[in-house]
Amino acid sequence: MSYEKVSQARKLCVGTKQTLKMVELGKAEHVFVAEDADPRITSKVIQLCEKKDVPIIYVDSMRKLGKACGIDVGAAMAASLIE
Repeated sequence: MSYEKVSQARKLCVGTKQTLKMVELGKAEHVFVAEDADPRITSKVIQLCEKKDVPIIYVDSMRKLGKACGIDVGAAMAASLIE
């Protein structure tokens, strides 16, 4: 499953603002997006990922993505970082 890749990442940033910042800075290796997240929140990051050729991995739900990131709440997106 795609969310298993999230828990295997060595360095993660969680949340829309942090993920957007890492993609802009060229520090994101992969971006994980919850399929049930509001497109108004995710569309800007998805467009930027496509522009910068950052692979996007879709996860079933915000709840599963949050759990895979080790937090108790849902997450719309997260990024694994280049070390």
